[in-house]
Amino acid sequence: MSEYITHEHDVLIIGAGGAGLRAAIEASAAGVKVAVISKSLLGKAHTVMAEGGVAAAMGNVDDRDSWRVHFADTMRGGQYLNNWRMAELHAKEAPARVRELEAWGALFDRTSDGRILQRNFGGHRYPRLAHVGDRTGLEMIRTLQDHGIHLGLDVFMEHTVVTLLKDGGRIAGAFGYDRERGRFHLFRAKAVVLATGGIGRAYKITSNSWEYTGDGHALAYDAGAALMDMEFVQFHPTGMIWPPSVRGILVTEGVRGEGGVLRNRNGERFMFKDIPPLYTTQTADKEEEGWRYTQGDKDARRPPELLTRDHVARCIRREVREGRGSPHGGVFLDIAWIKERIPNAAEHIKKKLPSMYHQFKQLADIDITQEPMEVGPTTHYMMGGIKVDGDSQMSNVPGLFAAGECAAGLHGANRLGGNSLSDLLVFGKRAGEYAAAYAKDNPLGAVKTDELGSSEKSALQPFERNGSDNPYAVQHALQDLMQELVGIVRQEQEMLQALERIRELKAASERVSVPGNREYNSGWHTALDLHSLLTVSEIVTRAALERKESRGAHFRDDFPAKDEKYGGFNLVARKGPGGEMQLTREAIPPMREDLQQIIQEMK
Repeated sequence: MSEYITHEHDVLIIGAGGAGLRAAIEASAAGVKVAVISKSLLGKAHTVMAEGGVAAAMGNVDDRDSWRVHFADTMRGGQYLNNWRMAELHAKEAPARVRELEAWGALFDRTSDGRILQRNFGGHRYPRLAHVGDRTGLEMIRTLQDHGIHLGLDVFMEHTVVTLLKDGGRIAGAFGYDRERGRFHLFRAKAVVLATGGIGRAYKITSNSWEYTGDGHALAYDAGAALMDMEFVQFHPTGMIWPPSVRGILVTEGVRGEGGVLRNRNGERFMFKDIPPLYTTQTADKEEEGWRYTQGDKDARRPPELLTRDHVARCIRREVREGRGSPHGGVFLDIAWIKERIPNAAEHIKKKLPSMYHQFKQLADIDITQEPMEVGPTTHYMMGGIKVDGDSQMSNVPGLFAAGECAAGLHGANRLGGNSLSDLLVFGKRAGEYAAAYAKDNPLGAVKTDELGSSEKSALQPFERNGSDNPYAVQHALQDLMQELVGIVRQEQEMLQALERIRELKAASERVSVPGNREYNSGWHTALDLHSLLTVSEIVTRAALERKESRGAHFRDDFPAKDEKYGGFNLVARKGPGGEMQLTREAIPPMREDLQQIIQEMK
């Protein structure tokens, strides 16, 4: 083995987004020594791209809102596959986490009487999203960073972890390298928190940033942790469509929350064609009624554009497939029309949606205050992830915790908009709290030298091969096949074809070679990302094949209806003793009676 640098900490947090920083703050406040590893630079986490707001039932705009309503909305959105304990804790604790963020310096938009302003969002019964214009995630990261840096955290920027280390059954740390120089680092720790985000870079069209290669999912899976609900990949209905250089970049749901409507090439508001029974209360004057919904009348009705993301995304896909799409393969999102209803509408839009205005003006030369945007579905969020205990966020591997998008349970089959940011705060805090408690009760684990040697050898293999396979070509081929065969609408034959292609790409990934040396070598980084991308892609595909129904974000052409026999369990993936992938059905524990009663009342 070459020389490597050794670090010792009580709690090691892999990932420096909202969940990782919140976990680091909580663990450090408990008096333990904490390190944070960031794949990118501190402050450039994908959380900064979250635009719409933080879902928390504070009741500042509509006092009928409560944690009970938020809980019921989250469970309904997740098609009742959620970890109900996590949904309960999330709904109860989110308001306190938002007020805590405000106390640390976050500057939220305000109501006329000075309270935190909340906006409508898809799937939420009442205006619930605390926001900072359309830059909420950026403000969250700024606040958490500013608060966290005063707590004595050790931060390792631009480092990648290649394997988790174990001592017997429990976690012992992590082994990785710095991306700048290529030097290996050993991180010994009593507890590890994974907060690495999602898997969006397994798909061709995604709103996710380059770091989202499923690292945490694959690290946990290889370490023996269970992954759950991996068939549920959310496609956000509105990503930019044109020009090609911006395809997939997110267009916040806040545009629709502020009155934006979806139209096809014929100018029709096509979302009125397919409204679930819960929402069929519009009058004959649909345009007028749609506008009245968005103003938040006392019947708590919503425009059809604010139905759940899976539903809106499939409706957009239907319009495109049936020939009513926009010129570049999407539909039109129009907020400029509110000038018919609101004085000084252009200034109103710029104030409420500053990032969206500048994004379209600078990247597409479109003034959204005057003309509609072309939008279409983009891979956005992974509901599935590491199976964790609802209270502590610990996986089945002792000492290994997970929080945020790489953890599963809260969102079930489909996430409601805004629940991701409150998820980061609520369960980032819990993961940090319980990881610190675990670290206080356990010593450092032993590290096996031969395990480090094999990890280093595996990581350096691309330099030693003479193969002709290119890591970028393998990644692009994987993204194409996942987009086409395991995308927004799925069917058995296509997914079987995808599995075969994934097997071929796995073989190709073991032949890839990279030129040059370990310093500043992006080809090497991509070659090492392939293992994570291929691992999560295979699990997504196998789980999607196993769930022979359509539920939440998982839609199958060959099984278009929801089947109640699939409603009582989660699909869980584990790595078998021989390295094989094992997929099992695990029954959802019965819900407590008081929570069942809440859901019945809300229905």
